[in-house]
Amino acid sequence: MIFLPAFFTCRKPYQPAVVNKDYNYLVIDGVINATVGGITSITLSRTRNLNDSIIAPKPELSAQIVIETEGGTNYTLLAQGNGVYNSPALNLNPLSKYRLRITTFNGGVYQSDYVSVKQTPPIDSVTWKQRLDSPNKAVTIFVHSHDPQNKTLFYRWDYLETWQYEAPLNGSLGLDSRGQIFYTDATTQTFNCWSTAGSRNISTASSESLAQDVISYAPVSIVPQNDERMAVRYSINVKQYGLTKEAYNYWEIIKKSSQQSGSIFDPQPAQVIGNIHCISNADEPVIGYVSVSYITEKRKFIDKNELTDWHFPNSPGNRCVPDTVPAIPNNFQVFTYADTTYGPYYFITTPALYLIVARKICLDCRRKGGTNSKPAFW
Repeated sequence: MIFLPAFFTCRKPYQPAVVNKDYNYLVIDGVINATVGGITSITLSRTRNLNDSIIAPKPELSAQIVIETEGGTNYTLLAQGNGVYNSPALNLNPLSKYRLRITTFNGGVYQSDYVSVKQTPPIDSVTWKQRLDSPNKAVTIFVHSHDPQNKTLFYRWDYLETWQYEAPLNGSLGLDSRGQIFYTDATTQTFNCWSTAGSRNISTASSESLAQDVISYAPVSIVPQNDERMAVRYSINVKQYGLTKEAYNYWEIIKKSSQQSGSIFDPQPAQVIGNIHCISNADEPVIGYVSVSYITEKRKFIDKNELTDWHFPNSPGNRCVPDTVPAIPNNFQVFTYADTTYGPYYFITTPALYLIVARKICLDCRRKGGTNSKPAFW
């Protein structure tokens, strides 16, 4: 009884130093593209501390990136914004070795090891399957490939997905910059939009232990049931990279540490060692692995009517209840509705000329971040 109060007063919250410290390590993401006429795209960013509320990476701006050939030829990448640096279209010699040399704005110098060009076979097909025997009827997307020369053995995939979605209300009117009402057409409509996103996971596979270099049903993405991405039409463009064994081991560690940890039975986090080094400070860790590879790709479309029991809840609900206001007979194109969160929906002429208005968020699909311009490949 005497020592019990002292026990509670001695308890203090413990904050490990690693949680609050911002190491600010450089992260390099990208592949030197050996495809004929290929463009190499490298993304530079910095790590955040563990308790940072912002998830998005910190882009590394104003850096200089050069692809160096073992024979002495150099190719400079140009900044595209947000930490992305692109090369012009290149025709690299498949018999040479290449590396990256990066100089950051604060004077740090980073360099990857010289790496040989890795051939990549074409993707045979991209397929999908909906798990109808599961309560969650998710769609899994698979990639299939093979190398008849049995030389690739190690593979990695990433993808760019694009999906069509709709606004809750299909209006026929729009507002120009002067606040005048106009009738929309194929280029100004705001009912159909398209959004694009990159890979959400790391996908790798190996045929090293097989008699033939064949990859079948390697999963690259899973779309949960009733996800908006497949509410109308969905497209995924899968890119395939051949890897060296060292690069494959690096990506396997990254995948297991980031996607398969969470229970005592999962692989424990391991030290990630890439092939990039800080030349200006040998003690500074660098995150990333630079490969040199041909890149092959294939696109797949999935329409909602191909799926079973897929119901994206896009009901307008109470937030999209329209309102009716009298239109000005002699100048009906003038929009005078006091609430600026509303926009013109459509006109009715019975018993007189009236304008139906609704919230802009219900009329304009772009409010969810997409674009109303149909992609060229659609």
